Formats: sequence, structure tokens, C-alpha cells
Amino acid sequence: MTTTPQAVRRESRRGSRPATTPDPARALMPAGEPVRLLDPDGTPLPAHPDYPEPPVEALVELHRRMVIGRRFDVQATALTKQGRLAVYPSSRGQEACQVGAILALNDDDWVFPTYRESMALVSRGIDPVEVLTLLRGDWHCGYDPAARRTAPQCTPLATQCVHAAGLAYGEAYQGRDTVALAFIGDGATSEGDFHEGVNFAAVFKAPVVYFVQNNRYAISVPLSRQTAAPSLAYKGVGYGVPSEQVDGNDPVAVLAVLTRAVAHARAGHGPFLVEAHTYRMEPHTNADDATRYRDADEVEAWRDRDPVARLETYLRARGALDDAAVAAVAEEAEAYAADLRDRMHDKPTVDPLSLFDHVYAQPTPQLVEQRDQVRAELAAAAEEGDA
Repeated sequence: MTTTPQAVRRESRRGSRPATTPDPARALMPAGEPVRLLDPDGTPLPAHPDYPEPPVEALVELHRRMVIGRRFDVQATALTKQGRLAVYPSSRGQEACQVGAILALNDDDWVFPTYRESMALVSRGIDPVEVLTLLRGDWHCGYDPAARRTAPQCTPLATQCVHAAGLAYGEAYQGRDTVALAFIGDGATSEGDFHEGVNFAAVFKAPVVYFVQNNRYAISVPLSRQTAAPSLAYKGVGYGVPSEQVDGNDPVAVLAVLTRAVAHARAGHGPFLVEAHTYRMEPHTNADDATRYRDADEVEAWRDRDPVARLETYLRARGALDDAAVAAVAEEAEAYAADLRDRMHDKPTVDPLSLFDHVYAQPTPQLVEQRDQVRAELAAAAEEGDA
């Protein structure tokens, strides 16, 4: 067989390469299986080399806030059925994600929530009545975003990805070590704003943690109809963003993974993408009939992976919780729900003219005209009522 000059050159090029070429993409890849530190029954697994277990004190506080958060969620669902809320998207089943994300942050970090993060917001210490202001049809945001370092709950999918990237970049530009955490649903990863936000954050090394709660359904659309990726965490690799996937019903693993992700962003290494595999036990909202797209057996299987029971079992085995401590937390949660229930019975005072406030710093002539028209209609209605 004759060896051509071209073949010799190709062989020469191969021989000049090192035996192993470093692959930068490898460092960005998530684990092949979701990180897990506890079995579903609460039994601890062998220590993970990359994700040390958080201190037991942090886990006890995580349990406390999860119990209170679940009780809040149940109460909010009940208020919706009573007509006190216009709508409520439950996050029951996602307690480890909702609370673990908050505990991984500092108080001066920023949170960018979706409409489903009510539990996360009360875990952050925001008044639950203020949290529910949007969902009862009052103001768009009941709390002060700047004071609480928490953006308004975002209903459009993925727009908060861009907001988080911009704020985080601005904070870093001014020399602050602030981290922004953006909550995202699985469906939001299919939106253009997800691409724009993550890509911007990666290019400019904005300190953002993108936290995807993959609860398997974008309203009624199953994950298999949303993406062909092996998991949503792999989407980060294409942007040059290190990523990880975690068992979202394992509270210990969620806190451990997010703690590392936040530290990565705070150290100036840019964004980090975390996908949590979890499940929402309730319908998408009270207006949804989940039986039309998932069966009872699937829901029951996830019920056995209850994150609250999982952590409680583990902490009892470690001697960090006992019957008295569990009862005390349950009593605190009941008092929290009762206070919310009592205060939600007070109807909000609304002023129709406030519709025109905060639209522009200087109202336009058209806005002034519309406001005057509404004022006149209200006055006429009041006179007719008096008559």
C-alpha cells in the first residue's frame, strides 16, 4: 500500500497532539445522575466529594421553615377556595427547593421569583399578607422590592432571567459581592428570555444562580414535549455555564448544591445553573384540572418522596429533632396560618384612581384625561347612590 504525502501529514499532526487534550466542557457538565445525600426514606448516603453536608443547625432551620411554608401553602389554598384569593399556584411538594434556595443566600442578596414562589418569599421573612397581595387582585406587588431585596413575583415566563442578569452585573460593576438567584420553571427554559439572560450572564460573568425547579409539567405539557436534552442542567453547557442537577426532594442535597452555586457566583466566577428534579403535588393553580394530564399513581409515587418527612426522619435519627421539637414547630406553623387567616378577612381598601399612579413619572396628557374621566364616573355613581 502506497503512503501518500497527505496521509503522512495527517499522521504527523496526530502524533504532535498530547496524549489527552483537556476538554473545557467537562468542567461545566452536571453529574450524570441528580446529586442526592438522603434516600427517599431519610437514610443518609455516603458523603459526596463536591457537596459537603450543611451544618446540622442549618438543617434544623431548614426543617422549621419547610413546615411553616407548607402550612402557609395549605392555608393559601384554602383562602382561594373561600374566594379570598383570585388564584393561587401551590408549591406543595417543592418545599426543599423553595426554602433551600432562600437559606443558601445572604440577606443582602437578591431574589427573582416566579408566581409560584410565595413559599420562598414567606421563608425570606416577607409578610404573608404582602406576598398574597398580587394573588388577591390588589397591587401588583405588596412588598417593597428594594427593602426586601426581592423582585416582584413574575408571571410572564423567564423574563426574570434577564432582570437577574442585569441587576447582578450592575452590582458586580459597582464592586459589591451581591448574588442574584432567579427561580425558573422547566417550561421557562424553552423561552427566549432564558437564552438571553443566561447568555448575557455568562459573557459578562454576572453573579447569578439560575435555579430551575423541574416539576415535570409546564402547566399540562410534560417535560418530554418541552426538550430533548438529557436533563435541563445540560442547557448551561452551551452557554459556558457550569451546571448541576440535584434531587429536588432531598433538602440536604438542595441546600448543599445551592450553597456551592452561590459561593461560585459570589467569588466572581460568573453564573451557575442548577436543575432540581421535583414535583408539584397540587394542580398548576386552583383553575387547573390536573387529572386531565397526569394520573393518580404518578402523584402517589411522588408522595412517597415527601421532602418534609425525609428531612424530619434524618434529623430524628441524628438526635437533632425529637417529639417536643416537632410539636413546637407544628404549633408555630398553626399560629402563623391562623394569623394569616385572620388578617386576610380584612378586605383591602382600594382606590380606582390608583390605577393611574406610578405609570409615568410625569403623567401624559392622555393619562390625565383618562384619570379625569374615571374620577367623573365615580363621582356620578356616588351621587346616584346617595339619591
